[in-house]
Amino acid sequence: METRENKKAMLGVIIPMLIFGTIGIFREYTPLPSGLLSMARGLIGAAFLFLVMIISRAKINGAAVKKNFLLLFVSGAMIGVNWILLFEAYKYTTVPVATLSYYMAPIFVILGAAVLLKEKLTPLKAICALVAFVGIVLVAFGSDAGGESVEGKNHLLGILLGLGAAALYASDILINKVVDGVSAQERTLVQLATAGAVCIPYTFLAENLDKVTFTATSVIMLIIMGVVHTGIAYTLYFGSMKQLKAQTVALLSYIDPVASVILAVMLIPGSVLSAMGWIGAVLVLGAAVVSELPSKK
Repeated sequence: METRENKKAMLGVIIPMLIFGTIGIFREYTPLPSGLLSMARGLIGAAFLFLVMIISRAKINGAAVKKNFLLLFVSGAMIGVNWILLFEAYKYTTVPVATLSYYMAPIFVILGAAVLLKEKLTPLKAICALVAFVGIVLVAFGSDAGGESVEGKNHLLGILLGLGAAALYASDILINKVVDGVSAQERTLVQLATAGAVCIPYTFLAENLDKVTFTATSVIMLIIMGVVHTGIAYTLYFGSMKQLKAQTVALLSYIDPVASVILAVMLIPGSVLSAMGWIGAVLVLGAAVVSELPSKK
């Protein structure tokens, strides 16, 4: 019975990872501003999660949420800005390159935890950080990232935006390490609602919405990204991860970038990596995976 439940929980993590791996493709074919996409994703996702909590009769610990509200608010704001930067990265470079830049986040977590949380930086983790840095440099050169725009793309800017998103994601992880007494669903609900709300002023002040044209396809894409990529995926993820070891969840999370890169190369014209770029991809993902492996004496 335990084995069956364990497999079910693993499937509950694998499915959202595969869903997350397709978001770059959806962004590529959704011609809407990044702020608008991020705002809709947060608000629709939060509404869906709130509905799930009502149906499942989940109780909200108001006292715990209030106690941690500042941390949750800052974390949610970081998520919102993180989404904007990631969606902009998809716009300025290819999906594989943006994804690989974004998956420097685990390395940023290692370095940030060593500095801010005083966690021990082992030689292995230090080597992983160095290897990942070399990998992202190879990805940059392997994507013709010399700063010049090619066919409407600016790969260097896209990589920098992806790294910025990764830094915010890493900061969000570090903040969540000190949030105490709040359930995964409560935490996610507040963070998604905050992420969507924080994107509202940016969307209406920084983006020219007068020139935005909504089509049936873009609206459907918007709803899917809010409900499926955010509401359903996060509900499955947080509902299953507590039944698995943290190490298992961390390793399964790398299904996301692998799926994203493979699907993008298959489905999006122009989403290619040179041999040097593929070597860099292996170094980035390999270093991130090795950094998550349990240490052995």
